Parts: sequence; C-alpha cells; structure tokens
Amino acid sequence: MADFIPKQYKKEPITIRFSPAKLERVDQYARDYDLSRSEFINQCIDFALEHMPESESGDFHRLMKK
Repeated sequence: MADFIPKQYKKEPITIRFSPAKLERVDQYARDYDLSRSEFINQCIDFALEHMPESESGDFHRLMKK
C-alpha cells in the first residue's frame, strides 16, 4: 500500500456528516498532522480516489461486495 503523506492546500468548502466516533478519529489525525479537519478529509478522499481500482461502472459494485 502506498504511503499517505498529508500536506496543506486549498479547496472549496462543503458540508459532510460523520458519526461522533469517526469525527473524533478524523480530528485526532488532523491535529497529529497539524492540518485543519477540512484539509485532512480532503487529502484522505484524494488518497482513496487515487488508489481505487479502475473498472467499468458495474464492476465497482461487484468489487465492493467482496
């Protein structure tokens, strides 16, 4: 698995809902890397999208059921 290295950069603001436990984990990681919550979440999403398998649209749902 590739290494995830958080860094600072800007994006447009959005709204997202998290469970309290997940939000606490996100906030802790953001503090550990000296990033805002938003910066950390955005970089997590970028990392996940870059490492998702490239497939045809129907294949995605089949892969997620494994």
